[in-house]
Amino acid sequence: MATYRTICTTRDIPEGQARMFVVGDMMFGIFNIGGEFFALDNRCPHAGASLAHGYIEGDTVACRIHHWRFRIRDGKHLDTNRSEKCARTFPLRIVGDEIQVAW
Repeated sequence: MATYRTICTTRDIPEGQARMFVVGDMMFGIFNIGGEFFALDNRCPHAGASLAHGYIEGDTVACRIHHWRFRIRDGKHLDTNRSEKCARTFPLRIVGDEIQVAW
């Protein structure tokens, strides 16, 4: 069963931006889109580049190396219809001002 762990606070990520956090052997991209927060595996499933350091436009992020695009809300790869190319997402909750992610 997944356990929620505090990754950062809501103040750490300005609206429309993302930050990368490493916890143990996990790398998360935490995104603030319109005041809502989302957690993705920070590694692009194509070549492993940081999604948190990618190009955010609206509710999508593009990998900065090969420009693969993903919907931030659910990790859907927007350039094909193949689910194996989607970015992994993680459950996220806000407790007070703490952002907690489960894995």
